[in-house]
Parts: sequence; structure tokens; C-alpha cells
Amino acid sequence: MFDAMTGTRPARFRRQRVLVVGCGDVGLRVVRRLANRVRVLALTSSPQRVPALRAAGVTPLVGDLDQPATLRRLAGLAPRVLHLAPPPTKGLTDWRQDPRSRALAAALARRAPPQALVYASTSGVYGDCGGAWVDETRTPAPQTPRAWRRLDAERTWRLWGRRTGARVMVLRVPGIYAPDRPGGPAERLASGTPVLRHEDDVYTNHIHAEDLARACLRALWLARPQRVVHVCDDTQLRMGDYLDRVADLLGLPRPPRIAREGAERQLPLALLSFMHESRRLRNGRLKRELRLRLTYPTIDEGWAQAAAASWSRTSHSA
Repeated sequence: MFDAMTGTRPARFRRQRVLVVGCGDVGLRVVRRLANRVRVLALTSSPQRVPALRAAGVTPLVGDLDQPATLRRLAGLAPRVLHLAPPPTKGLTDWRQDPRSRALAAALARRAPPQALVYASTSGVYGDCGGAWVDETRTPAPQTPRAWRRLDAERTWRLWGRRTGARVMVLRVPGIYAPDRPGGPAERLASGTPVLRHEDDVYTNHIHAEDLARACLRALWLARPQRVVHVCDDTQLRMGDYLDRVADLLGLPRPPRIAREGAERQLPLALLSFMHESRRLRNGRLKRELRLRLTYPTIDEGWAQAAAASWSRTSHSA
């Protein structure tokens, strides 16, 4: 499905184009999987990133989602768009809205819209579900400003898709992890940050960054119009049990447990917000509609290589 298009123009113009908006860790993982198959263009607001993007085989486009006038050149550039950029957190006239998605949608509508657009949202749009199983038909009930902005972005894109005829797929993504991804659970374990005791704990959901990148690619070509899909693995663990499991795999101390009543005094607000929401995501659509067979179906597979490296270091230092 990634073969170059036929024609008489030079090969660099014959290859199908994909535009990536928000080419960070996950975006670069997508780029690596697209290498030599399509021409990848990536929007960046930082001129300093241009050399690194070029080195990754990407055609950089300097533009800023917070400055709509800089986005005009994006119209009609690529038949497939992957939108991974988060909403802003500052300078908002309405804290419930994502002006970045609105600006990008307006820019892309200036000429023939792309055939498909994939937007990476968050499972946080559901709010607290009391640990219940959740599929994509559940009505969103966001409880944080971040989740409200994500829901606004979802609605922006799905309405835009109906108006333009583009196939829009929204991927609702939970916690992203990978052993080589900065800021992950290994760093949290090393810092000794507490988790809730079992009776107060919440269910969390996860996806390996490489499986997320694969899901993004499949969605670009297999997206159903205005469809929502959960991108999560098969792990069913509460937050503390998940971190205990990672600690055991990596040979690190398990995190201390605390009661919910004392958590407000010991944990940062950003982390506390996740400890007030409990849900278990179903991933049937991911497997049926995107036909994705997870490389890392549980966290055990996801952390296996890092765990092996950790045990190897331990044995050599003994």
C-alpha cells in the first residue's frame, strides 16, 4: 500500500506524501517505518530542528500552529495527514478549546483536503469510569482542562471531516511507554514517587510507542470516516501493580504505597489527576478494523528487552 505512484515526473514527486504535524518521539517512530516508501513532510515550529528532521529523511516545513498565517502552505500538500501535536496550555481565550486544531483545519481546507487525517487524542476524554470496561461508544465526560481541549479537537476534526469529505480517524491513546522513551516509569521508580495503596488505586491503560506508531500508519490507510479507535494493549493492571511489575522486571525497588487521603500532600497535581480516573479500555476495533497484531500485547513483552539488559548489567557487576 506504500508503493510509489506511477507517472512521468521525477521519483521524488511521484512518491505519495504524508504530512506529520507534531514530529516528536512517536512521530519519528512513524517516520522510520515510512522510510523510502513515501515522502514525509513534517511541520515544526523550531528552525533548530530542521537539520535533525532532514537527517531522519523528512522534508521540514517551518510553521507554528499558534500562528495561523504560517500554515497556509500546508493546503493541498499531502493526501494523508497525521496530527500528533497537543493543544496549548497557555494563552487560551477559552480553556476548553484547542485553537491549534482549529487553525490547522482551516489551513488544510483552503485547497483540496487530504483523503485521510488521523488525530491522536487521549483516553482522558472519558474521565473517571470507576474501573469499568470502556469501548468507543461511551459518551465522553472529561474532568480536566487537558481532556476538555482534546475533546474539542476531536469534535473539530470529525466535523471538518463531514464537511470536507476527508476520512478522519481519532485514536484515543492512554499512557505511552517504551524503554527508550524519556520520562517513563523507570525514572519514576528511580525517584521513589509513591503510588496509591491497592484499595484506593485506579486502573490505567498503556501502549508501547512502537505499537502506537504502527497503529498511526494503519489508520492513515485504513481509516473509516469519522471513526474513533482505542489504541491500547491487553494489560489489565492498576497503576501501582503496573509499576510494581516494571520494578520487578528491571530489578528496581517497588514504589511505596500511600492512602489517597495523604496523596494530595505528597504528589504533584499533574500526577494526582491520573489517580482520580479509573477505566479499562477495550481494543477490539484496533484489532478488527486496523487489523493490528500488537508486537507488545502486555507490558511484560514491552519491557522484556530492557529487563534482560538490566539483569545482564547486574550479573556482570556481581
